[in-house]
Parts: sequence; C-alpha cells; structure tokens
Amino acid sequence: NELEIPITVCHYPRGTSKWNKIEHRMFSYISLHWKGESLVSYETIVNLISKTRTKTGLRIKAKLDKKKYETGKKVSDVEMDKINLSYHKIQPDLNYTICPTPTKEK
Repeated sequence: NELEIPITVCHYPRGTSKWNKIEHRMFSYISLHWKGESLVSYETIVNLISKTRTKTGLRIKAKLDKKKYETGKKVSDVEMDKINLSYHKIQPDLNYTICPTPTKEK
C-alpha cells in the first residue's frame, strides 16, 4: 500500500532451484572450489563463494547479510483477508499479484 503499485509474485515450484540457470551453472564450481575446506564460519563460506570462477571466467559476488530479521510473526485471518490478492490462472498457488488496497479519500 505504501508504494501504491501492484507487485507480482511468481515462485518457482518447490525443489526447482535448478531452474535458476546461473545458480545451476555455478553450483558445481562452488562445490569444487571449497572441496576439502572446513566451513568454519560464514566469512569462510562467503570468501570461498566469492573466489569461485568458471573456466570461461564467470564470477560470483557474495555478501553476508547481517541484518536481523523478525521471526515467528503471525498474520491473522482478518489481516490476510485485507490483502488485495489477485491469483493468476496458471499455478495460482505460486503466482499472484498484490494490489494496493483502495483507501477512502479524506
């Protein structure tokens, strides 16, 4: 509502990260690069990922997100009913648009 624009959300079906071509292409290189390394900290993991290169020179940029995110927040059925959702015809459980909720003019 704050942005006053519709937001379309399209999720990949569960277990299909292989559909992400970059992730799929890089995963084997990441695995080979950190082979035998002790993954003792987030910094170690981010550094190993960041130093990964393919034979053709494709690189990965990685950054640790240190932001603390609130967990366990519950959304009531009343709050959910207030969200202006428009489900798509194809895979509506995975594809939908959230439209701004019309407000009464003052």
